[in-house]
Amino acid sequence: MVGKEIRRWVLAVSVTAVLLTGCAGGTGAVAGGNPGPAPATATDAGGATADQSSAALAFSGTTLTGTTLDASTLAGQPVVLWFWAPWCTICRAEAPDVAAVAAEFKGSVTFLGIPGRGPEADMQAFVDQTGTTGFEHVVDADGALWQYFGVISQPSFVFVDSAGTASSFAGSLPADALRQAASDLVSG
Repeated sequence: MVGKEIRRWVLAVSVTAVLLTGCAGGTGAVAGGNPGPAPATATDAGGATADQSSAALAFSGTTLTGTTLDASTLAGQPVVLWFWAPWCTICRAEAPDVAAVAAEFKGSVTFLGIPGRGPEADMQAFVDQTGTTGFEHVVDADGALWQYFGVISQPSFVFVDSAGTASSFAGSLPADALRQAASDLVSG
């Protein structure tokens, strides 16, 4: 009987280890508040007296299409940041839902992809293959934006409301949950 109990314990530990080392890495915990210290590409949007909308969107970067995006121009608007990696199977699985919800809210919520942890060519292939071409993706090759927003795993989301309050969600979101979060940004 002891042997069966040990095998069950080993199986339980093994399953837990696999789940914890998966692509998502997060538990779905929600955090709020300012995203933390500015990345190297952040702009000074008012110094020490900058409001949250300036702080949350005080960054710029180059998109996969080669244009420069200054996120501070989005201050005062609801924004969803989707952090993903090109090799992440969970990101790939949720990409069609993210694209669909982004299309539904086009004009009322700005969606930005923040790909990192991979070569830019792989990022572009991911976007082309997953149908997420309907919104911009800001390349974060050095991880500065991930660090800026406190993102440690993919997929993750950061929701910035029109007042500039940022909240984050680590993990995958089904379409209905993402749709509700975007709707909350519009109505909030």
